[in-house]
Amino acid sequence: MSEESDSLRTSPSVASLSENELQFPRQPGYVCSLTEELVTKAREELQEKPEWRLRDVQALRDMVCKDYPSLSTSLDDAFLLRFLRARKFDYDRALQLLVNYHSCRRSWPEVFDNLKPSALKEVLGSGFLTMLPHSDPRGCQVVCLRPDRWIPSNYPITENIRAIYLTLEKLIQSEETQVNGIVILADYKGVGLAKASHFGPFIAKKVIGILQDGFPIRIKAVNIVNEPRIFKGIFAIIKPFLKEKIANRFFLHGSDLNSLHLNLPKSILPKEYGGTAGELDPNAWNEVLQASEEDFVKEFCRPLPSSSSLLQETLLLEGITSEVPGDESLRGVKSQLYSCY
Repeated sequence: MSEESDSLRTSPSVASLSENELQFPRQPGYVCSLTEELVTKAREELQEKPEWRLRDVQALRDMVCKDYPSLSTSLDDAFLLRFLRARKFDYDRALQLLVNYHSCRRSWPEVFDNLKPSALKEVLGSGFLTMLPHSDPRGCQVVCLRPDRWIPSNYPITENIRAIYLTLEKLIQSEETQVNGIVILADYKGVGLAKASHFGPFIAKKVIGILQDGFPIRIKAVNIVNEPRIFKGIFAIIKPFLKEKIANRFFLHGSDLNSLHLNLPKSILPKEYGGTAGELDPNAWNEVLQASEEDFVKEFCRPLPSSSSLLQETLLLEGITSEVPGDESLRGVKSQLYSCY
């Protein structure tokens, strides 16, 4: 099915419903906040047509109500638009992403239960994660990760992952971010084998699964700086499990800041990375998250319904059954990689 075709906007599961079945309560009204420039970009890159936008949202809403009536998801226009944009308005793929999103949340309670800024004060205050104050030339927000700020004896690595997910949830509320996507800048200075060992296969497969197939965000580039020699070996192991498009967006710069500046201009980088944007302030983003406490309490701090049947169904989703002929071991590892669904 071509992403460029308008036929993506008609799904058999929707077309087969009667008019009576298509009548669901109206959700809170949506008001587009995109600039004219971003509306044009969304049309060209995401196949989003403003004149069809609400019809497309309703089509996805109908599919959720018909195929997953017990999903317990928001059906607001703005919420569903995140998934349509992340999958270029392909109804079936957007529905799959939405189901994956909830399945991953329910299958990893250590990360997603009680997910709120006040529960992550130590991580957020450590400087492990922050946002650069300026977006890149494409309009992408830049997430800065500094694993050297993490002291394993203070809290487990899952707390870092919780902080990352908290940040992604906040970022994706912006329609601008939904269209432009994000860039990741990860500084591995001072990260040795002992610390790297905490990011084992179980953690790796969960994180990769969520970022690739379980969250509605466009990752446009991952810039790695000051990586130790061991990182290249680790990346060589996980690369086969990354989709080609994502794998090609990883850039390993080492200590070569000139190489980094080819991807991220000096004007948006702090002086720590050879930039001219002043010193990195981790407290600014911390304050933004803390101000969103109530939103996270409402979304992540309430009991979720049982979802064993939902998790079972998602084992058949796209990508899980793909195989490499003649390589039984790789096939088995791929199955484990996506087992969070």
